[in-house]
Amino acid sequence: QVRLVESGGGSVQAGGSLRLSCAASGDIWRSRCMGWFRQAPGKEREKVAHTYTGTGSTYYADSVKGRFTISQDNAENTVFLQLNSLEPEDTAVYYCAAGDSYSASWCATRNAYKAWGQGTRVTVSS
Repeated sequence: QVRLVESGGGSVQAGGSLRLSCAASGDIWRSRCMGWFRQAPGKEREKVAHTYTGTGSTYYADSVKGRFTISQDNAENTVFLQLNSLEPEDTAVYYCAAGDSYSASWCATRNAYKAWGQGTRVTVSS
């Protein structure tokens, strides 16, 4: 079973930065989608970014382009999300997710993600 554990959340003022980490353990897939999602109170969960380990390709939601960066350390089975220029609208619980894939295009589908972490909370004050 693949297990994902997020860390790095916290409370910051607008304009601040945070670095989220997602550590994977267990029988992790060699070629996989690694994604970050977030859910604010009263809103549906949305994808923030994802990366495909086979090619290193990345995707970002329009709302975070230029501010967030996804990266990975395959040797440690870890994916990161750097959050810069944070805004109050970024306040949410952030979730890491992963799924087996042999193509980058599959990572664009929501059902590609089979393993999920418990979430880490990000609070941005004005």
